[in-house]
Amino acid sequence: MKPEAAKLDAYLNLDNGSGKIRGVYLQGNDAARPLFEKMMHPFADLGVTTTTLRNTGGTDHLSFDAVGIPGFQFIQDPLDYGTATHHSDVDTFDHAIPEDLMQAAAVISSVVYDIANAPDAFPRKPVEK
Repeated sequence: MKPEAAKLDAYLNLDNGSGKIRGVYLQGNDAARPLFEKMMHPFADLGVTTTTLRNTGGTDHLSFDAVGIPGFQFIQDPLDYGTATHHSDVDTFDHAIPEDLMQAAAVISSVVYDIANAPDAFPRKPVEK
């Protein structure tokens, strides 16, 4: 990892089309749990309540997580992403749900703001060699 990587607190990914955010995959980074729970608490009434240590695969956060930069994927309602739109020619704007996108924009912008303004660096987990 290059020295510049120390300037990155976290990589946040939303990669599964429409579908309301329901929480975040912590990728085994349990030290991040209380921070995410606090950051997501204002959105509990919108259904954003889950923090899970589980890993989810197949998204862009994995390469960051693999080199020690905390990488996280938000949990979303699956809708038709896995069955119809994922990397297909029907992945078009008519599948985007405006209410879901507005909820995601509010959640992500708030979390990014909180991480960027935190007094301490975001917790990192040990890198597997």
